[in-house]
Parts: sequence; structure tokens; C-alpha cells
Amino acid sequence: MNRLVTAGVVAALSFQLAATGKGSEQSDKPDSLPNVLMICIDDLNDWVGFLEGHPEAVTPHMDALAKRGRNFTNAHCAVPVCSASRASMMSGLAATSTGSYELGPRYEELPALTDVPTIPRYFKDNGYYTLSGGKVLHHGFNGRLAGDIDRSLGRKKSPTPKKPLNRPANWSKAWDWGAYPKNDAEMAEVQLAQNAAKALQEDFDKPFFMSVGFFRPHVPLYVPPKWFDLYDAESFTLPRNPKSDLDDLPKNFLSINDYAVAPTHAEVVKHGKQRSLTHAYLASISFVDHCVGIVLNALKSSPHAENTLIVLWSDHGFHLGEKQHWAKRTLWEESTRVPLLFAGPGIKREKACPEPASLLDIYPTLVDLCNLPENPHLEGRSLVPQLNDPTTSRDRPAITSSYFGNHSVRSRDWRLISYHDGAKELYDHRTDPDEFDNLADDPAHQAIIDQLSRWLPKAATPEFKAKSERSRVRAIRTPSL
Repeated sequence: MNRLVTAGVVAALSFQLAATGKGSEQSDKPDSLPNVLMICIDDLNDWVGFLEGHPEAVTPHMDALAKRGRNFTNAHCAVPVCSASRASMMSGLAATSTGSYELGPRYEELPALTDVPTIPRYFKDNGYYTLSGGKVLHHGFNGRLAGDIDRSLGRKKSPTPKKPLNRPANWSKAWDWGAYPKNDAEMAEVQLAQNAAKALQEDFDKPFFMSVGFFRPHVPLYVPPKWFDLYDAESFTLPRNPKSDLDDLPKNFLSINDYAVAPTHAEVVKHGKQRSLTHAYLASISFVDHCVGIVLNALKSSPHAENTLIVLWSDHGFHLGEKQHWAKRTLWEESTRVPLLFAGPGIKREKACPEPASLLDIYPTLVDLCNLPENPHLEGRSLVPQLNDPTTSRDRPAITSSYFGNHSVRSRDWRLISYHDGAKELYDHRTDPDEFDNLADDPAHQAIIDQLSRWLPKAATPEFKAKSERSRVRAIRTPSL
């Protein structure tokens, strides 16, 4: 652990306690250690102001958080699909260790995680009071995980219209969108944010670990009309998406949506839905930013404002037509890149960090910041050096796995994708941030391919499918597999 920054956090808290008149005699009590507020967002890509992924994205609350903390601009998920990403992040183990590469098994069903505590469990075992609400783990804290959470903040679903609003008749029910319901108060995300806000006003006998998981901008993209009104439906920018972008790509993931519930880009265009669907995604992002703002404003006015660490992350990115693709599951930038922010006592402000980071790094970072005993299971690395100084280099790239045998290696400047059948893609992000030019077949770049290939997983755990899933969930496979 980096004891220098931990000491800095504790020293900052001691100073703040004295400044607020709570007395130096409290500095050695458990509640002088930092609380943790963890905000999880579902399917949020880099279309936020602080990552500049979309020029017109309206996200003032998250942007303000980025300005008062550390913004990791090159952060990536470990698996680009909901349940597997969350099992990985909450355990601190990669998919290549858990065997969870797709929607399916619950955390508690994965044999590799039998003795691996979730983040809340680890904090609870080390003296923290745990609260959680919304979508944090994909399937919730159930079974043997039920005791991980001392208090629930609720997990409801937002209302849906009785009839589809915009989706074509042959599309999945999940892929509908529109201005619904009429008011924010009807949305489960707002209710969750208010529950969290109310809890933050309370006093606790212990330091707390609160996790709040917001579902939007996950499909179906229903949010009230006011959030659609933030954007001019006819003029906002659509992603750059030249058809020629596919010319230099192997076929591996090009037809991935043929096996998933998401529409293909050809279907979106055929039905004339690209602009309307993109509008709904932007509206949903602004809506969830509002929900984040409710929680952050409550923390600011609470007795815990000066001694609470904040971490905000999304479980994976999301395509909106780039590379002729919609949704997730790919190993390209749009699918792997995620928001990752840290703020709070002892964390320096403003400057962003361009070094590669993984969602696997959140667990060890929080353990480090809160001065807890080291958890030997964790495979990520603490980001404390970069919280101290954003220019501190990282020798480890961010690794993302999608289905067994397919991996992405993302360094500061490069992305290497290696598929199960040996096909590869290589992109230079210094000159090609949209990943339009695949350099993998250029002999001049063999050295960088060899360098990045050293990080490819050597012995990956095969996919695990729980008995409850085998009969009702068909495994999604790409043609090359």
C-alpha cells in the first residue's frame, strides 16, 4: 500500500474535524476514517463533458465532480457487458479468473468467487457500515451475499408505457425509447437518489460504505420530456461512422448483434431511427447526471461532506453506430472506455490522468485510501500514485475480455485486439482516436504488437454457466468461435 497518501487522507480528515469543531480527541475513532460513496452507472460511455466523448452532452454535475477530483480519461472495463463487468469489478478479479464473460451467472454462483468478498463485504468486515441501492451487482446482493449489506436503499424499476413508443415491431422489447413518464418523481432512479440523499443526512456510529447504482442510460431509454428538451432533435451531432471503417477489420465481431438482442446498425438506419435513438441516449445521460447531482448535493450539505471519498464509474461503454454497431460486447474503444472519477479528502483536484486504468483498480484503490488490510485476492493495482500525481506512469495496460479467448490491451497510446482465432487489430490513439485505421498487418508495427502481446492472458478460465442459466440463456458466440 501507498502509506504516504493514506497518511495524507487521515491527516486531511483530522484537520477538517478540528476545523469543524469536532475536536482532536475524535481523530482516532473509527469514524475519523473516510466514508466511501460509490456511484455506479449502467451503460454510460464517454458521452460526458469531462471526457469530451460528445460535444453537446449536458452533464454539469458529473463535470463538477471531475473538476474537484481526479478524472481518469483512459479508464476501461474488464468485461464489456453488465453482469460480468460488475462481478469482475466488485470482486477485483478479471473475467479470465472468474469465468464470467457474458450475461448469466450470479456472483455467488461463480466457483472462483466462493471465498472472494465483494467490496462492501470487505469494508463491512473491516469496521464499515454498508448501505446499497439500485443496480450495483447485476443480480443484487442475494443468497450468501445478503449479509454484505447492512441496509438497503431500495431497488425498483422505473415505469414503462403499456405500448411501445418508438421501436419497430420486430425489435426486442428492451429496445424502445421515448419521453416517458411525465415527471421525474415517477422514476426509480430519482427515488433512489432521494433515498441516498436522506441517508446521507444521518449520523452513523461507524464509517459508512454507500453504493448507489443508477440504471439509465441502459435500454429501454425512457426518461421524462424535460431531458429530451435539452437537445435539438434535428441538429445534435451524430457519431462519425464511415462504412469504409470496416474494410480493414477481421470479421470476428462484425456480426455480433446477429446473436444479441440489440439491433444492427443496418436495421437502425433502415427504420430511420438513428437520430431518434441517439437523442434518447443523450437525454438519458442528462437525466442520470441529474440523479448523481441529487446525491452529491446531499453529501455537500451533510455532516459527512469533509470526510467522504467519492468514486464514480460505469460498467462499460456503449456504441451508437460506430463501426456499424449498437450497444456493447465489443473490444473497441466505444465499448470498453468508461468514466472513472475519484474525489474527496486528500485527492488532488483538476488535472486529469491519461494513464491506462481498469475498473479492477477501484477495489485496491479504495482499500489503500481507507488504510484497510491488503486483500490478497485482488488482481488490479491501486491508483493512489496517480491520485497523488496524474503524470505518474503505469507499466500495466488495461485488459478487457469479451467472450472466451478475445482480449483488448489498451496502453496510454495504443490498443491491441487479439481474437480467439489469432486475428488482430492495432490502433494508434495518438493519431487515430476513432480507431479507423487498423495497423495490425503493417510490418512496421510488429514491435508494438509484440510488446503489447506480452500482456495477453496466458491461461484464461473457461466460461462458467450456472445450471439456472444453461436451460434458458443461449450462449452468444461470434462466427469465428
